[in-house]
Amino acid sequence: MAQHVRDVMTSDLVTVEPQASVSAVARAMRDEGVGAVLVTEDGHLRCLVSDRDLVVRAFAEGMDPDDTTVMQAASEDLVTVTPDDSLDRAVRLMREHAVRRLPVVEGDRPVGILALGDLAIERDETSALGDISAARPNT
Repeated sequence: MAQHVRDVMTSDLVTVEPQASVSAVARAMRDEGVGAVLVTEDGHLRCLVSDRDLVVRAFAEGMDPDDTTVMQAASEDLVTVTPDDSLDRAVRLMREHAVRRLPVVEGDRPVGILALGDLAIERDETSALGDISAARPNT
């Protein structure tokens, strides 16, 4: 069983610049089949934005998706882990901060992302969440 974040994290990252529009970010999520992207500037992590962030903070508020930047819709609280952190620490942080995804960083540079689904597959792939998370998405 994996013990460290590096053993379970996804290293294929989808990143955008802070000035990217909400509509561009939504298209990137659709095209890449992801529910979150990392906002970076010169390779440094600024924040994470999820599909839920876009819906709740931009679309539901009636903001123009072409004129609203991703920074206007992103979560302000950024909780991260390192590749060497234990999976137990990652689970604790997810619970404490009520988040489903954690950017994985070395310094302030993103190297991966750890999602609740990744943990579900690792901890109990026969659970409903593990089973759903392991399935290929319908596109």
